[in-house]
Amino acid sequence: MVTKLELEYHGGAFAGWARQPRQRTVQGEIERALAVVLGEDVALTVAGRTDRGVHAWGQVASYAHEAVDPGTLNGLLAPDVAVLASLPADEGFDARADARSRTYCYRVLNRRTRSVWLADRAMWVPRALDTEALHACAAALAGKHDFTAFTPSDTRYRWFGRTVGAAEWRQDGPLLEFWITADAFLRHMNRVLVGTMLQVALGNRTVASFEELLTGRPRSEAAATAPPHGLALAGVAYEEPGAGAS
Repeated sequence: MVTKLELEYHGGAFAGWARQPRQRTVQGEIERALAVVLGEDVALTVAGRTDRGVHAWGQVASYAHEAVDPGTLNGLLAPDVAVLASLPADEGFDARADARSRTYCYRVLNRRTRSVWLADRAMWVPRALDTEALHACAAALAGKHDFTAFTPSDTRYRWFGRTVGAAEWRQDGPLLEFWITADAFLRHMNRVLVGTMLQVALGNRTVASFEELLTGRPRSEAAATAPPHGLALAGVAYEEPGAGAS
């Protein structure tokens, strides 16, 4: 039997998703709680591994064992991580391998004064931003591109092509949100994209130079990586209805 978990967490106090020795991780915390409830250890497979400090609103994980009551699990978990649903899945369901796409959201607070409420959930940019430039950069992302410039040079990846299904900037007053959906993502890809697009919006780069980076330019030509606390895994889509979250 296989169980699908739908999860949310605040990444601020976690060293990322993946289990690490002597580090507090999301995977480690949830596996510990599952072991208490099930009476044996289980290993989680996750749809998208998040880095240190990155949040999740719609993470999906799976494990080979029976489903358990989310309330029972949440009673064993700290307040910064929650199990939203624990559901029986089809035999062979794999949260990572079966995912069709992932959607991320990066928040930017663009106003002169900082926010108490968004301090750990959005990147604060006090200088004026050219939102039309942001929209132009996002429009260039749709389709298949080489994202070599948007991931660390010291990497295990051999292929840097990714297909972006949708990308856009949304605005609600001073709060800007970059939404992107793709088949898969490279490490730090979204945060380097945001860091580089913000440089365009600040007038330090051109839209054309941003587009050129999508042809496989080296990492050194893109901008600095935006901080992790603005990023959240918003959802995961699966091919078959009922197999995952959208």
